[in-house]
Amino acid sequence: MVRESSEGDAGTVYGLGGDRESKDNVPTIVLEAEHYNRIARLLDHKFPVKLTFDVKAQFYDDDPASFNVIAEIPGKAKRDEVVMVGAHFDSWHLGTGATDNAAGDAVAIEVMRILKTLDLKMDRTVRLALWGGEEEGLLGSRAYVKEHFADPAVMKPTAEHGHFSGYFNLDNGSGKIRGINLQDNDAMRPIFEKWLEPFKDLGASTIALRNTGGTDHLSFDAVGLPGFQFIQDPLDYATRTHHSNMDVYDRIQPADLEQAAAIIASMVYNAATRPEKLPRKPLPKPRPPRPGEATPAGTAPSVGMAAAPR
Repeated sequence: MVRESSEGDAGTVYGLGGDRESKDNVPTIVLEAEHYNRIARLLDHKFPVKLTFDVKAQFYDDDPASFNVIAEIPGKAKRDEVVMVGAHFDSWHLGTGATDNAAGDAVAIEVMRILKTLDLKMDRTVRLALWGGEEEGLLGSRAYVKEHFADPAVMKPTAEHGHFSGYFNLDNGSGKIRGINLQDNDAMRPIFEKWLEPFKDLGASTIALRNTGGTDHLSFDAVGLPGFQFIQDPLDYATRTHHSNMDVYDRIQPADLEQAAAIIASMVYNAATRPEKLPRKPLPKPRPPRPGEATPAGTAPSVGMAAAPR
């Protein structure tokens, strides 16, 4: 099948996803809009067009191996309580996934490096998670949450659910952090206002009540756990790099990622040393998967990075 890119121009091609439920998916060629349109015009004028492709595709009977990468810095007085920071590490095939989401992974890893290098004494354990299968429907984070905290279909919290404090996620490209979404958890507003106060000179001050979607914090929010996604400068993320062949290293803004790492490291530290766990919304009602909704096919195994001894 030959298709025009769903959006974009000037050499930008956006990827197309297959239907997970269909058995009739065929290899698809996506052309730049300008090239596709030229072919269409030639055909309209009755000129024959010949295209030659060398397409190699492979279909799997079972899902390919998927995994999460987990690492942590053990806490002290409240070691069994956990604060998490994370991002997804899978990406689309047209580029290298630099802004979606190697940028978020780099920031999350840098947050852990900062906390370890400064040898900060934190009451709670800080856990890093780099999620697999996010682009297929948050599969890695949903499987992890289901195994450790609660299955949203039955909503029976585990013991770990009670020991969890909060999760911080970064997945909107390479732009500076401008604030954070409350995910309808307004009890967090005064807390985040205080925590962001030192970073106003870096442009991070917005606190939005809205429930933002599309990434791994939703897996935690779905079982009543505090999960948050940061607000970032859009740059050219939505207009050029998101799921496109332009998602490459050249689109990374190093200074912006340094700003993000400093802010998130501070917020994770505050969450790990705060006397109380972060306030929660009411526990949601059980919600079975909707028809056609992607569900984790079992639990994604975790690959542990060397835990930093404390």
